[in-house]
Parts: sequence; structure tokens; C-alpha cells
Amino acid sequence: MRVTKLSILKVLIVLAIAVSLSACSMFRHKRDTVDTMPVDKLYNNAHDSLENSDYAAATKAYQRLIARFPSGDYNEQAQLDLAYSQYKDNQPDDAYSTINRFLKTFPTHKHADYAYYLRGLINFDRTGGVIERFVQRNEAQTRRDQGFNLQAFDDFSELTRRYPDSAYAADARQRMIYLRNLLAQFEINVAEFYLRNKAYVASANRAQYVIEHYQQAPQSGDALAILTRSYIALNQKPLADQTRQVLALNYPNHPYLTDDKWPHHPSTLRKLIPFSGHH
Repeated sequence: MRVTKLSILKVLIVLAIAVSLSACSMFRHKRDTVDTMPVDKLYNNAHDSLENSDYAAATKAYQRLIARFPSGDYNEQAQLDLAYSQYKDNQPDDAYSTINRFLKTFPTHKHADYAYYLRGLINFDRTGGVIERFVQRNEAQTRRDQGFNLQAFDDFSELTRRYPDSAYAADARQRMIYLRNLLAQFEINVAEFYLRNKAYVASANRAQYVIEHYQQAPQSGDALAILTRSYIALNQKPLADQTRQVLALNYPNHPYLTDDKWPHHPSTLRKLIPFSGHH
């Protein structure tokens, strides 16, 4: 009887140890974190977070993957995905640094065209404020500093020059047209300001800049009109007549041709209207 009890006790002890080891294994499995996951599982985990718009979790996972696995295909793709995650999480400075680092490290990468496109998107969205995103007022954008718009234009231009057949090239070209018009309008706004304040040399220079650099922009007609008015104010009648003829030939319906006071100063009342574009 005593021997049977000892045998049973041994069996119970063995079972207890087995269950304990199994439980520990399951517990460790559940406790897998970004610091212990294999590279493929870590990437899939980060990608799932990105797909579910959990950009903070995706960013953390991609950063850990890059730190733990400093080379290889997963690392390279993680850098691209990290930049996109940071961009979507409204962290443009971090996203811009990440994508620049990628392009410097892998200038001939098979996805370099996407990297240039993403860099353009990051800069493209940095100029507009919250109000503009909802009401889509281009007038307000053309009264902001245009540094990021210029950078975005250069990024898209680099993409279309290096990779004219890229899947992203067509969209990049459309964005370049949009940015070109914004930049031209910014110069027109400045030229109008100088014209109102009788700084005619400055207004003429700004108008001339638009004519030379943004020839295909719709604002070219406005630039010719402002240049004509500036030449008249500077007593340069031959130049004024010549410029007016060019305006009439290319923009026969421009308002300046029937109203030599165009552009008119905005009224004091309009300046007081929020978001009217005259602040």
C-alpha cells in the first residue's frame, strides 16, 4: 500500500512539473514584445498597426525593428513604412528626417521613387493650417511662407525627372501644377502689396519674376497688368505700352484692359471679415 502511494505521488509530481513548464511556456509566448519578437513577426505586427491607423504603435514597432535588425530587407522596408507612419501621425519633422536618411543610405533603392514622392507629400502638407484643410482656402495658403511648397515642388520635380515612368509620377505632376499656381499667386499678392504702397520698382520686379518663372500659370495675366501699371507709375511709357499689348494679345478678357485701376484695394470692411484672405 505504501509503495502504491509513493508511485502515485511521483506521478503527481511529474504531472505538476509538466503543467508548470507548459504554463511558463505559454506565459512567455503571451509576453512576447517588440524586444523579443523575431523580425518577420515584428514587421507584421507593425504593419497591422499601420493598417489599423494605430500610428503610434506602428512607429514604435518599426523603430524597434530598425534598432534590433540594422540591415536586411525588413529593415529597409521598415524605414519607408516608419516615415509614412510618422507622416500620418502628423510628425512631419520626424518623417522628413526618416525619409531623407533612407534616400542617403539607399539612393538607388527599388522604391526610391516612392521615397521621393513621400518626401514631396510631407512638405506638401506642411504649409496649410487646420482651417485651410477644412475650408480649402487657397487664398490663405498663398499668404503664408512658401518654403515648404518650394521644397515639395522640388521633390516632385526630382521624382518626375529621375523616374518619369513611376506609378507616382502622374500624381506628382498634378501636384506640381497646383504648387506652381500657388507660388505664382503668392508672388502676385506681394506685387499687389508693393503696388498699393507705391513701391513700383518692387512691384515691377515681382511681376517680372512671375512672367519669367511661371509662364504657364493663370496668374501670368495679372503679372502683365501689374507690370504695366508699374511702368506707367515709373514714367516708362514705351515699356508700359509694349507690356499692355502683350497682355491684350494673350489675355484679351483680362479686367485691366477695361479698368485701368485694376487691381483695386480691398475695402476696410472686407479686411475685417475673418478668412477673407486680406489679413
